[in-house]
Amino acid sequence: MGTGQKYYAALAGWLAEEGFLTATFDYSGTGSSRRVDLREFKVNIVDWAQFDCDAMVDAIAAELPGKPLYWLGHSLGGQILGFVPAHHRIAKAVTVACGSGYWLENAPSLRWKVGWLWFVVVPLATRLVGYFPGKRLRKVGDLPRGVIEQWRRWCLDPDYAVGAEGAVARAQFAAVRTPITSLSFADDEMMSARNIESLHACYVNAPKVMKRITPRDLGVQRIGHFGFFRERFGHSLWRTHLLPELN
Repeated sequence: MGTGQKYYAALAGWLAEEGFLTATFDYSGTGSSRRVDLREFKVNIVDWAQFDCDAMVDAIAAELPGKPLYWLGHSLGGQILGFVPAHHRIAKAVTVACGSGYWLENAPSLRWKVGWLWFVVVPLATRLVGYFPGKRLRKVGDLPRGVIEQWRRWCLDPDYAVGAEGAVARAQFAAVRTPITSLSFADDEMMSARNIESLHACYVNAPKVMKRITPRDLGVQRIGHFGFFRERFGHSLWRTHLLPELN
């Protein structure tokens, strides 16, 4: 959420060198896909899943017909797999630092900040500007109104997306049978262990492997919510923990 595709370029390039056809993209209204005034742009997170993500699955499948498709989702990318109509075409999903955004389950150091965000900053800023001006506020990034308002509803619901969106969403997540491997990190400043467990529990019928990694396991001081995608983890995380999941 709010992180441009450029952030994932190093990992995408490495995967390409390992022989994978790899694609990254920006959701509509963000990054390179921001082509209109966000005040006039009507889109929400479910739209991203149903149209943007589905289009990417179609595009990759068309390039290499008959080859297995893998879904690598960081944070939001793993949260919305249930809303992607083509999820049944995906051979395996790997989620990275991916959990529920329910604010009362967030890491303790983050909880008071997101409370301020959801109950004060987001409602006021979105109403005044017509979209969420996160770049100016140095919070998340600029987001269309429909996205930030839907995300707020999710984060205030104990069952996150499936709770906020109701029975249809719960059924969509239950329909996912794609094997999922979760890679999470003990020092993630955004996702607590409870967040991780809550989100993956929504995929009730998907075979799941949950892997919890600590900085000590790698002999480093920090990994955090975004560290996995830094080149310095090319051997310790990418080759050791990711590549075996894709072979």
